[in-house]
Amino acid sequence: MSDGPHVIVFANEKGGTGKSTTAVHVAVALAVKGARVACLDLDHRQRTMGRYLDNRETSAKRTGAQLAIPRHATTDGRGDGNFADLFHEMAEGADYLVIDTPGRDDVAGRTAAALANTLVTPMNDSFVDFDLIGQVDPDTFSVTRPSFYSEMIWNARKARAKADGTTIDWVVLRNRLQHIGARNMRRVSDALEQLAKRVGFRIIPGLTERVIYRELFPSGLTMLDSKEFGQMGLAHVAARQELREMMAALALPEPAQPSEPAQPAAA
Repeated sequence: MSDGPHVIVFANEKGGTGKSTTAVHVAVALAVKGARVACLDLDHRQRTMGRYLDNRETSAKRTGAQLAIPRHATTDGRGDGNFADLFHEMAEGADYLVIDTPGRDDVAGRTAAALANTLVTPMNDSFVDFDLIGQVDPDTFSVTRPSFYSEMIWNARKARAKADGTTIDWVVLRNRLQHIGARNMRRVSDALEQLAKRVGFRIIPGLTERVIYRELFPSGLTMLDSKEFGQMGLAHVAARQELREMMAALALPEPAQPSEPAQPAAA
């Protein structure tokens, strides 16, 4: 990894795609490995990532659990301070900077996307979510054109490559995949493959729809905190495995030098 953190930005202008939950799990998974991880939540209204990590700190203090906790801050990037200053502050000394953007068009979110090394766009397995990145023919379901959002990312990637030679790795992450509606799944898959060839993103599987993810939020735990669950059921084991597979598929670079594991919050 070169100087400065590897910036991982989670961006989708539509809500309800599991963006914040996925961002937290990625951040904690990296911290558990011993990386120095900082998190920046740009959605000051919902503040899901910030609240999740606040809950994690509270749980560590209450129970004395040895939880890896990334350093984190929340801002709207405008009225709540200067985005550039906070970006550099959080990036200082970090191996990875994980940024969660609002589920809407937002100036700070677009700025963050342009600064990404890895840009992750989570989406549910439907043409409602696909519409964010591309349009399809209603009869054949073939891609007719990229969306405004895809064009924006395309232009950001070209500008970044021209500015400093960095290639933004754009990853479309398919969350909440289900085995029902197999025909629709095939159609979405085919459309994604078509669009990926045109605008240059990778497609990887994400986290499926599981009640356990919603239940973990109040405690701030993740699927990697198995010691805190007591007895683990099959759903826990399956969820932990899909998280590991997602992390492998993201193919993030390793830190230049191993760091000490993140320290738990003080009891």
